[in-house]
Amino acid sequence: MSRKLRNVLVAGAVSVLAAVSLAVAVGSASAATTPTATFTKVSEWGSGFEGRYTVTNGGSSTMNSWQVSFTLPAGTSISSHWDAARSGSGQQVVFANLSWNGTIAPGASVVFGFIGTGSGSPTGCLLNGQPCAGGTQPSPSASTPRPPSPSASPSKPPSPSASPSKPPSPSASPSPTANPGTPVAANGQLRVCGRQLCNKNGKAIQLRGMSTHGIQWYANCATAGSLDVLAQEWKADVLRISMYIQEDGYETDPRRFTDLVHNYIELATARGMYAIVDWHMLDPGDPNYNLDRAKTFFAEIAQRHANKVNVLYEIANEPNEVSWSAIKSYADQVIPVIRQRDPEAVVLVGTPDWSSLSVSGDGNGVATITANPVTAGNLMYVFHFYAASHGNAYYNTFAQAVDTLPMFVTEFGTQQATGDGPNDFTNAQRYLDLMAAKKVSWTNWNFSDDFRSGAVFTTGTCATGQFSGTTRLKPAGAWIRDRIRTADDF
Repeated sequence: MSRKLRNVLVAGAVSVLAAVSLAVAVGSASAATTPTATFTKVSEWGSGFEGRYTVTNGGSSTMNSWQVSFTLPAGTSISSHWDAARSGSGQQVVFANLSWNGTIAPGASVVFGFIGTGSGSPTGCLLNGQPCAGGTQPSPSASTPRPPSPSASPSKPPSPSASPSKPPSPSASPSPTANPGTPVAANGQLRVCGRQLCNKNGKAIQLRGMSTHGIQWYANCATAGSLDVLAQEWKADVLRISMYIQEDGYETDPRRFTDLVHNYIELATARGMYAIVDWHMLDPGDPNYNLDRAKTFFAEIAQRHANKVNVLYEIANEPNEVSWSAIKSYADQVIPVIRQRDPEAVVLVGTPDWSSLSVSGDGNGVATITANPVTAGNLMYVFHFYAASHGNAYYNTFAQAVDTLPMFVTEFGTQQATGDGPNDFTNAQRYLDLMAAKKVSWTNWNFSDDFRSGAVFTTGTCATGQFSGTTRLKPAGAWIRDRIRTADDF
């Protein structure tokens, strides 16, 4: 995001391998007019699966909260989850609504999901204490799981035994190559060869995709449902997970935000997309201010996901008002933390003056970096632009950089540097043509329904959960969707 946004509050991917409805049949005529919860296995691989529950209000009055409880068979566990608060212990699991998805109007639905390890499926499903297929609760028995009392707040962190923060064993992580035809299946572990991003076969490739907005504000825009659309309809190759450090982000609750990133990595992996972990620092502009936080965060992320081939690490989003030497010093200390745990992953390093290669500063970024590069392999440098604000000076510097340094555009927009205002599709296409010719990978800002013109969805879309098609896209959204959808050259 540009500096003017520093203080603004702001899936072919997955082959469906199995779909199993686990709602308990009760034969009640009233079942169709009562709330229900239906379980589906969206995808599965040898050691696990992605599960999804759809809670539907089939009644005539609004639901103000919901809880789904079920039993996991022995040998099956949950490694991470999203869009719900988890509690329970052992094989008894309870998921409850979060603050933003507890209200369900008549006829509407909400979705939450999780990554399961093992091959079993949930049984004994209850929705707010009643059978998930609708109808009346049968007589209690010792085997019937009991939801927590109302005093168990959905926002309360789960107990350590239920926490998604515990790293699964390597064999428990979904294999991104399990879904044939996806970007990750085609390309595998990426590496930097010369100035290019290359796949497992040494072929220079270009990844194209989207960046989330700040996950502290717009987590409801990056959900299992919206990422299905991003991977399957938009045919995106890569998801950038934008985790702000300040601005109500990571520093306010490191555990929560680290878990959110874990979950988004799993969602991207299950859909065969690459995932960029974006350490979204903006203010203060010196990345060294957050050095200790960065080491702690990247140590856990790299440790948990080291066995995956689809994770890239963007360690400093937009350094600003700080010298290249300070940025390099930060990179020299953070990269080894990642390399000790994930030695093959590609690392992305921000460049001076809001990742403008110093165009917004002294303009000497390319020469300065070339004279004093970060001494690490599998490394690329970051460039950001906004087409309606960044004309020839930015474009010419970027054109020089792609012939000199390994570059990755992790953020750009078709509008002004504020992420708002009129779109300049002509200048944006000029940049995209250069990146296509030079095979420079990119992610567009941003996959949300923010009111600004740079958000791809119209305001209010994310609350409805209706992401498919084009009717809810702003002009910038329709434009970038068309450009992501064009065929990849893998």
